[in-house]
Amino acid sequence: MLFKRLLGYVKPYRAPFVFSVGFLFILAFLSPLRVLLMQYMIDHYVRTPDPVSLLHCTLLLIGLLVLEGLLQFAGSYISARVGQHVIRDIRIGLFSHISNLRIRYFDTTAIGTLVTRVVSDIETIGDMFSEGLIEITGDLLKLIVVIVTMFYFNVSISLMILTTIPVLLFATYLFKNAVKSAFQDVRTQVARLNAFVQEHITGMSIVQIFNREDREYEKFRQINMLHRDANIRSIWYYSVFFPVVEILSSVALGLLVWYGGRKVLMHSASPGDLVAFILLINMLFRPIRMLADRFNTLQMGMVSAERVFKLMDANEQVPDSGKLQVRRLNGEIEFRDVWFSYAKEPVPNWVLKGVSFQVKKGETIAIVGATGAGKTSIVSLLNRFYEYDKGEILFDGNEIASYSLNTLRKNVGLVQQDVFLFSDTIANNISLHDPSISREQIIESAKSIGVHDFIMKLPGGYDYNVMERGGMLSVGQRQLIAFIRAYVYDPAILILDEATSSIDTESELLLQAATERLIKSRTSIVIAHRLATIKNATRILVLDQGKVVETGSHQQLLQLGGIYSGLYELQFKTD
Repeated sequence: MLFKRLLGYVKPYRAPFVFSVGFLFILAFLSPLRVLLMQYMIDHYVRTPDPVSLLHCTLLLIGLLVLEGLLQFAGSYISARVGQHVIRDIRIGLFSHISNLRIRYFDTTAIGTLVTRVVSDIETIGDMFSEGLIEITGDLLKLIVVIVTMFYFNVSISLMILTTIPVLLFATYLFKNAVKSAFQDVRTQVARLNAFVQEHITGMSIVQIFNREDREYEKFRQINMLHRDANIRSIWYYSVFFPVVEILSSVALGLLVWYGGRKVLMHSASPGDLVAFILLINMLFRPIRMLADRFNTLQMGMVSAERVFKLMDANEQVPDSGKLQVRRLNGEIEFRDVWFSYAKEPVPNWVLKGVSFQVKKGETIAIVGATGAGKTSIVSLLNRFYEYDKGEILFDGNEIASYSLNTLRKNVGLVQQDVFLFSDTIANNISLHDPSISREQIIESAKSIGVHDFIMKLPGGYDYNVMERGGMLSVGQRQLIAFIRAYVYDPAILILDEATSSIDTESELLLQAATERLIKSRTSIVIAHRLATIKNATRILVLDQGKVVETGSHQQLLQLGGIYSGLYELQFKTD
């Protein structure tokens, strides 16, 4: 079933695949044909000298060698191209699948493991097509043709030589199983290594801040040692197997010299037959030796394919069955008795407990509460990063799942506290390579929220490369870029999730002005710990342990003297 699924990726390239297999079929017959020609030359034009005929046959032999070389080149090149096209298609499909997985999946899966699946495992599948599957077919056919040719020359000599084959087949079987186990361990260790390196390079600042370099080095050394040991074990199997093959090949050659030489002396075989068998022994053992390696390539390709398809079959996508498609939502939001938990088993650990509220078109609603109260969970549900368990979430009176994801994501903009910027220019980080967004729109948007001057002070202006995760910018500067990104996409609903926290003094005024510009004339939800930034909100919701416990304006909540009032006094209390 797995193999059949893999072959499905070859269908678009059926013609070159068949050509490459066809070349291998021709090659399987060309090599023994050279042996037949050499045997004929020795017995007819060497024993009985005929220089002219010998020259003609030599030229024919050279022509066969050239033809064989050209066919080998064509077959290898075409099969490698097919393999590269196959891995390109699989990789594109896998990346597309990963792009549509729920955020929940990434919460529980190491990024390094996913990188291994997308890069290393798919490369191994490509090797299976270019060096495994097609080559195995050619080697098996060549073995059959060589054995038939040997029996054509002399049955008794052939039987004598083939007595070594059962031992070789048994050694090949042991090698195949041992190497498969070793390489499975290698792939596991590669995934662990990738996951560790990716995670620790990303979090290198934490490692250095807490003086963990030596401890993390020791962990890396252990993981790297396991990776080394797995590779050495596979190398050891190769180091044992190939000498065994060479020994058995030498034994077969010795048997040929002893037994075949007697046959020649007894005139029951010709000198040409003896030379032909010497050549055929090499043609016999070389494919058998290569078959073990190619079977290993095939097995590793199948192991990698199993892992890749397991990821592809992960039923973790956000359901996109909604039929409603509108260019722009009005911006009305309603939560009706919404319950949500991240952990479902063994019993739900409720993060939101019967949350209900309404947001009218153009209103700015602020949500405050202690850490863990459920503020960010509301944001995640509005973007369908997660699915709620009970209740309803409505946009313009329609259930959220009734809208297509494309409509939803275009109409709901999100500016997060932890801004992610790609290793690219500022302009591309704003437009995200959307061809419908021009450079002029980007510049106009930056000017509208007062960020243009800040960008122009950077080397290269809008073409300044911010490097990985925006490392060349300050936290405040990264948030300003995120604000422009949200503004240029012009969503009907804007969500600011702690977007003005952890900023430097220089950026604070710019961010406040940008916030006012962003929320103007659109429905907005602002989540903030800094209560000074939400005084002018239409309404403030106070969350506590997953429930809405207070609702009202800033002044109303202060007069109420409840949780909000306590938070406000805590933040602005002076000694």
